[in-house]
Amino acid sequence: MDKILEALVSSSHSVPVKKAIVKKVVEAAEKEVTAEQCQALYTLTTRLIFLGEDAFQKQVGFQVLEAYARYHRADFELFFSKDFVLGLLQQGYGPLDRKDPAVVDYIHGCLRLLISCPSVLDIFSIIQTEILRMVCERPEAALCARLATMLSDFVQCIPREKAAILFCQQLVRTIGYFHCPASQERELREYVDQVTKVSTLLQNIWKAEPVTLLPSLQEVFAIISSTDPSFDPSIALASLVQHIPLQMITVLIKSLTTDQNVKDTSMTQALCRMIDWLSWPLAHHVEMWVIALLKGLAAVQKFTILIDVTLLKIELVFNRLWYPIVRQGALVVLSHMLLSFQHSPEAFHLVVPHIVDLVQSLKHDGLPTSKAFLLHFTELVHCMMYQYSGFPDLYDDILEAIKELPGPGEEKIKLVLNQSAWTSQSNSFASGLLRLPGKSETGKTGLINLGNTCYMNSIIQTLFSATDFRRHVLSLCLNDATANTLMKKLQLLFTFLSHTQRAAYSPRVFFEASRPPWFNAGSQQDCSEYLRFLLDRLHEEEKTIQVLMSAKPNVSPGNGPSDNTGGETSAEDARVSPVAPVEGESEGNDERTLIERMFGGRLSTGIRCMTCNSVSEKEEPFTDLSLAFCPSTTSSPLQTEGPSEEPRGPCQGAVNGGSEAPEIGPSPKPVTASTTSVHFVPGSSEPPLSVPDLVDYFLAPEILDKENAYFCQKCGSLQRAERGMRVVAAPEYLILTLLRFSYDAKCHVRRKILDNVTIPPLMRLPVHATPPKHSSSSSSPPSSPLQVDSPESSENLAKKLKPSEVGVWPAARFLPYVLSSVVMHSGMSSESGHYYSYGRNLNGEPGNGQTEPIVLTCSGATHPKQEVEVYGGQAAGDWLLFNDSRVTFTSLGSVQNVTNRFPKDTAYVLIYRKQDVTGGQNSTGGVTANGMRLGSEPPLQKELMDAVTKDNKLFLQEQELNARTRALQAASASCSFRPNGPDDNEPPGSCGPSGGGGGGGFNTVNRLVF
Repeated sequence: MDKILEALVSSSHSVPVKKAIVKKVVEAAEKEVTAEQCQALYTLTTRLIFLGEDAFQKQVGFQVLEAYARYHRADFELFFSKDFVLGLLQQGYGPLDRKDPAVVDYIHGCLRLLISCPSVLDIFSIIQTEILRMVCERPEAALCARLATMLSDFVQCIPREKAAILFCQQLVRTIGYFHCPASQERELREYVDQVTKVSTLLQNIWKAEPVTLLPSLQEVFAIISSTDPSFDPSIALASLVQHIPLQMITVLIKSLTTDQNVKDTSMTQALCRMIDWLSWPLAHHVEMWVIALLKGLAAVQKFTILIDVTLLKIELVFNRLWYPIVRQGALVVLSHMLLSFQHSPEAFHLVVPHIVDLVQSLKHDGLPTSKAFLLHFTELVHCMMYQYSGFPDLYDDILEAIKELPGPGEEKIKLVLNQSAWTSQSNSFASGLLRLPGKSETGKTGLINLGNTCYMNSIIQTLFSATDFRRHVLSLCLNDATANTLMKKLQLLFTFLSHTQRAAYSPRVFFEASRPPWFNAGSQQDCSEYLRFLLDRLHEEEKTIQVLMSAKPNVSPGNGPSDNTGGETSAEDARVSPVAPVEGESEGNDERTLIERMFGGRLSTGIRCMTCNSVSEKEEPFTDLSLAFCPSTTSSPLQTEGPSEEPRGPCQGAVNGGSEAPEIGPSPKPVTASTTSVHFVPGSSEPPLSVPDLVDYFLAPEILDKENAYFCQKCGSLQRAERGMRVVAAPEYLILTLLRFSYDAKCHVRRKILDNVTIPPLMRLPVHATPPKHSSSSSSPPSSPLQVDSPESSENLAKKLKPSEVGVWPAARFLPYVLSSVVMHSGMSSESGHYYSYGRNLNGEPGNGQTEPIVLTCSGATHPKQEVEVYGGQAAGDWLLFNDSRVTFTSLGSVQNVTNRFPKDTAYVLIYRKQDVTGGQNSTGGVTANGMRLGSEPPLQKELMDAVTKDNKLFLQEQELNARTRALQAASASCSFRPNGPDDNEPPGSCGPSGGGGGGGFNTVNRLVF
């Protein structure tokens, strides 16, 4: 029969004739055949399968072999012995090499025919050994795919136990050697299919024997982290990622990032190659592993690797966006890389030139997924342009290309940027001493306490929370001539507070420049005194620059634009555009300084002689109002014997700080205070004072007589008179200082008034038009724009009485002011304690916690909300607590109730922001500065951007160095942390875990002002 078959396949008969005869030969297999004939047929058919001249001969060999092996299984079992199989695997078949895929296909087919025979067990054993040897020889993808198919059908051939681990490791390394030289789509598809079969085999082994998984993944990392220049691992390794259980991400990444044996060069190489895997078309979850490794490296402060890899691979990742099959995963990785690379615009600017082309392509490629993809991509671009504003030459074309597409709001952008920064990554991959503090969840930056500098920190954060003032400062164009000015240093400090990646910034340079000469470094100081000095310095500095600029001769054309920019333009820029002008002044010729426009108001003092009714008037500027407590409500805390302090009158600011109420002379209607210690009790029968009550008391008329009698020029003698004050020009930001520290002349100490004061979120300030002139009126020339004190302000003032029946002032109009920030003082006296501040998280949009506010008017009446809209402030997160280095979310309720919870913590300095009664927006909302609207944060100038970029890089290097140092100690050291509770658990002003830095808790003797 074998002779007939051999002659037939080599004859010249037609194929149909040959097929008919072959059919007869196959049917003859059912009949009795001798063992010799079977062996001859098996030998012939094997030769046809391996060495057949064409596909027909190979097909005939398979058909006949299968037929006779099925009916004569015992004979086939003798033929297909373990020695025969071993010979095929080690030597091949004749001229056919042992690595030819046909050998594996033949063995695979024969195993199907012998599956029920006992001898197949010996063959399985042989194959287990030989298959491991074959994999170690790094076969091509085609042979590996055939092996994978055979092993998937006959799992008995897969090596077991320790050999299984070695087999998986070697198979992984073999995949790393795969290469696809093909360029045609059909060949590429075939290659991908081959790789998929091999990776599926590994997946099945990992499931059957989980012990093999981790060594396999270690082998993967060893391959991709190799720094051997002669070895470039195949991208086919990406096919394994989709088979790794996602729950192992945390364990594996932690193992890799905390392993001190993994060199930075190896980690960099591994990360780069994982990013290259994004090009593999059918791999799933590659982007998840890439991002997990990026976050893990950020968590252990290995920023050098992140910077190098981002700059090296960002363009490659961007280019993957052009290919629909891989663009989704590529966008996820691109978004993370760009959003986390916040210390410099360098990475984003590498891809900027390609954005417009990609946007145009996505608009017109017609794919159903392109529209949604474009929206996500546009959102990413908006976030990056917001983070690195100030490059209109780079962004103009991009804005034009995406102008019709919706963009995210400012709040969403800030949230995304805050959550994505390297310094805000979760440190779950690090433990113990490896954990370093990152930026708080607020995304805001704290200020490091330099040693009893909490008074400065609280004031800086308060000014920074004044949105319009901050935006104007950041938008100033200050040239080299102003490099050493205080305003330039404030601009730089505000820049770092806005854009640094540090959790807390050290304001040492600004502290040295802004510290009043009489303030001793390291000593406790008064924050209100510092605020007044700071604003005065900034004001006088700008006035000096204006004078110098006005005295300069006209710049000749030959000097060029640069000279003009450094001269007159700088002075104009320093003024920005005027915010809402003060009543009676035209905006066009407004020469006021920025401090005057933001914080400056005018106060008119009128004295009426009660004999001749002549009125003397004097108008003065002010930047803050110092509010004394009503005598009937103040008490002397901690005083248990002796006379109480004298009642206090109003003070518009003392030379030594303005926070101390002056000693008062005899009053026509003396008020006797209790000699015992009296504190405000929330449950007491008398309602607490409110801020409008103190403003009313400040503005209330007072009687001048006896020792304080008024010298009337018309009468020519001392006369009983009435003095009243009225606000005639309202500031944009109203600063109110509560005079909580009174001087006890008997004990020669300053005591603190602990009375609680209700802080309304919105109040109305009475503002009068300039009063009518009288025959005997007098007006003194204005003094320094920031000097509030009149000559009489330092003298003893008469006790304020009820308003007079005779009025000389026209009716007031009430301007609404919304609470912006509060500085709190924690402690018992001005010589001890701690300052911290609350700031409104105000971004120009209504908050989520909006409520119907109660509007308190300084006339004493209470009105519901009318024509002015107040933004939210009741919900948690609408307010921020700035406590030196710590910044946390809080709520208006916490601000208003802190004194109830902690009686020593009292409001000291408050800032209210004027609201526009027509549109519900701030009156400065439409003002422009340097050609841009101030409704959003101004773009950073190049000089400021460079300074932030340099410091951010330095910070990342510091963090990485610290992490490495701590990692060396982590093995032998343990560290426990006391969790920080909410601000309701401890007084925010304490120096404990939830308070500011600087040392000293409640048990500290003589606790200083930190």
